[in-house]
Amino acid sequence: MKIAVWNVNSIRARRERALRVVERHAPDVLCLQELKVEDDQFPREDFEALGYHCCVFGQRTYNGVAILSRTEPADPKRGIDDGDPDDQARLLAATVGGVRVLCAYFPNGGELGSPKCAYKLKWMRRLRAYLDRHHTPADPVILCGDFNVAADEADVAFPDKWRDSVLFHESMREALDDVRAFGFVDVFRKHHPEGGIYSWWDYRQLSFPKNNGLRLDHVFATEPVAARSTGAEVDRDERKGKSPSDHAPVIATFDL
Repeated sequence: MKIAVWNVNSIRARRERALRVVERHAPDVLCLQELKVEDDQFPREDFEALGYHCCVFGQRTYNGVAILSRTEPADPKRGIDDGDPDDQARLLAATVGGVRVLCAYFPNGGELGSPKCAYKLKWMRRLRAYLDRHHTPADPVILCGDFNVAADEADVAFPDKWRDSVLFHESMREALDDVRAFGFVDVFRKHHPEGGIYSWWDYRQLSFPKNNGLRLDHVFATEPVAARSTGAEVDRDERKGKSPSDHAPVIATFDL
């Protein structure tokens, strides 16, 4: 199984790029984040023409996640289902090839100390509770997407510049550690223990040419799946050219 994970930062703006990513990598599963469209505005016909089934949890203007797969996804579920009235489209789950795939778009968090920051930390706690309710570490589960958190210094080009950011602050890393402690392996880190490979670069201040990046996009897998992981990469070329997303796709492969 090959799974591609990508924050497209608007499927309307990046539709052609997304189709080229599919044609270039031919993933079995493509998990997209930050669609910024409602369900009926997602260009499903374009992806269906390439042989993909589309499971979409969209939202107008903001957020939105999708799981596209060559085999029809089973038992799709939207949201964290804990009774919280939060209606942001940030989590979509479906079973593909016997693996429960969770496509997640973690909140950005705005500024430290802000209501958005508090919401981000709460959302991550809710996600951990969701995992505990629905799964065990022995289940075949992949949690992937834009987590909006760099896990450690190896995931940040200039750590000292980002320590007071919601993308790398200690409180955020601790919250991510708690999610990972459910029983996940960071699949990308398994294959690149040295770090120094990034998936997001700010549009501003020539961050991409300077490689001032962070690895914010992750593929976490429970041990039964992680043990069969065979590789992982970032498609850095997708960040180049005209009108790219600020994120690059992360590709992970499994012998499943």
